[in-house]
Amino acid sequence: MNPQALIDKYYGIDGPLRQLLLIHSRSVAQLALDIAHRHPELPIDHSFLEEAALLHDIGILHCDAPRIHCHGTAPYILHGRLGADMLRAEGFPRHARVCERHTGAGITRAAILAQHLPLPPQDFLPETLEEQLICYADKFFSKTHLNRQKTPEQALRSLEAFGSDSIERFRHWQQLFS
Repeated sequence: MNPQALIDKYYGIDGPLRQLLLIHSRSVAQLALDIAHRHPELPIDHSFLEEAALLHDIGILHCDAPRIHCHGTAPYILHGRLGADMLRAEGFPRHARVCERHTGAGITRAAILAQHLPLPPQDFLPETLEEQLICYADKFFSKTHLNRQKTPEQALRSLEAFGSDSIERFRHWQQLFS
């Protein structure tokens, strides 16, 4: 699996969206790997962790978020699901799971129904250690302030819109990965 080849395929060799994706995804991958290296007791597949972290946001090109150079038509909340579809079509179902489960701190079926989100009514919760670690690391980096890592408090505040379940999952991950 070559994540860079997939990024090249969908994002070309240049452009502001490609640069944003690369900077953000590399930041997330580096933090996730740093945490994994500090926890040799956790059975984490480091190669997969890096690949999936680099690809977790591959679906943003389909979304409408001009502030971050995304000029597609889909609502931004669908970027994980759209990225998952892309990676499944490429033959990478395990990587696809990371895409569709990293938004917020995972999204529950109940939240999808209560908030009328444009997602299938099912749970999109990170389950494996790799899925959880990428989801956790992602909360420390935004796409609007590249190269700036959030504090844990800022990361928690960014989850308020996703509800108390997301905040509790993040707090659990803080304990697990600290």
